[in-house]
Amino acid sequence: MKGAFMALPWWVRWIAIPAIALAVFGTMLISLITMLVGFVFKILLFAALVAILIFVVRKFVSSSSGGGW
Repeated sequence: MKGAFMALPWWVRWIAIPAIALAVFGTMLISLITMLVGFVFKILLFAALVAILIFVVRKFVSSSSGGGW
């Protein structure tokens, strides 16, 4: 197998085969990347909302005169 692959011209090994692989698996790679970016965005959104909640609660608790619920 390696001998047959090495006997191919350089442009087949470095241009044609990767182009075929991108054509076959390109949609799968794009969907995987899209899913990962969406997941990271949701994690960052969650962290920002929790931080805002903590900030608002501390601001409310520190400004209240009773200091408790």
